[in-house]
Amino acid sequence: MQGASRGSHQLSQDQHIPPSLSLPDEGFYPHPLHMTTTEGFEFASRAILAYLHRQFGFKLWMTTRTEGNDWIILQAENHGYDVHEGAVFRWADTFCARMLNEEGPHVAADVRDVPAYAAAPLGAQLPTGAYIGVPLTRLDGSFLGTLSAIDPEPQSVDVDQVLPLVELLARLLGLVLENELRSVDQQRLLERTLEAAQTDMLTGLLNRRGWEAGITLEAARVRRYGVAVCVLVVEIEAGASDVTIDDALVSRAAECLRACVRESDILARIEGNEFGVLALECGATGSEKLGSKLKNALIEAGISAAVGGVAFDPIDEIEETVARAAEAMMADKTRQSIPDAND
Repeated sequence: MQGASRGSHQLSQDQHIPPSLSLPDEGFYPHPLHMTTTEGFEFASRAILAYLHRQFGFKLWMTTRTEGNDWIILQAENHGYDVHEGAVFRWADTFCARMLNEEGPHVAADVRDVPAYAAAPLGAQLPTGAYIGVPLTRLDGSFLGTLSAIDPEPQSVDVDQVLPLVELLARLLGLVLENELRSVDQQRLLERTLEAAQTDMLTGLLNRRGWEAGITLEAARVRRYGVAVCVLVVEIEAGASDVTIDDALVSRAAECLRACVRESDILARIEGNEFGVLALECGATGSEKLGSKLKNALIEAGISAAVGGVAFDPIDEIEETVARAAEAMMADKTRQSIPDAND
């Protein structure tokens, strides 16, 4: 068994992929080095993972995305692990976090020989005897995620053959993802300019049609790129017998909510006195904080409201998440209707 290697191997101009690396069978994914950046990221990722598994074994090859404290499996070539695409793990628990912090090598033929890897909590969730991992980065060098592999048993690994190829394919994936994310940003701007038919005339927010179209698009992006999102439902209430929920109150509530969310978030009036928010890069903890922020802003403006929010799980349908957020809102409304025992 060859030893683990620390440090990054860069391919020089006179280096090439070893001839022993065979092409996939005809009809399989195209050879990853023959693809261009016009191929979609998901397609390129699956082709590369399948190719690496055929060349080097390992039970699980993954492309992952890191968002805050979350490590999200985007695509996987899985041959034995009880894990699914879209699964989320704690970033600090992973081998990749330790690799990125230079606590361990890119290739560990036996993780027991690397103290940082042997102590990684992920090893208890996904039994790991051997590990390969390299970062996925943007063109400016900023970190996006990882291309990595694990196997439950230690492996005999030729580091000089494996690592240069995996690093090269990771750079290719990073370029594809960079181009696709830029395209998504441009598409998002275009979508915002086509919202006139999906706009609520009273508040200027999206109407229900715009809301449903927007959250469907963002749900698809979450599944592809692993961005955490949450959904909140807000219902404004009369609060007192002399208060009427009229157009003026609805408009005032809309302005309060608009001031609390970011331009990239989706804010809509989905019913007469009900609003929806889809917040990007905002998981379960962020959902609670944003819910409190929205509710407090409305209270300060003299508007009673019930608020409920939940994080979106990519394995669910986005409509199910909206329904759970509405249930949480109703639970908040019920709590507010119960008299305080101290009153």
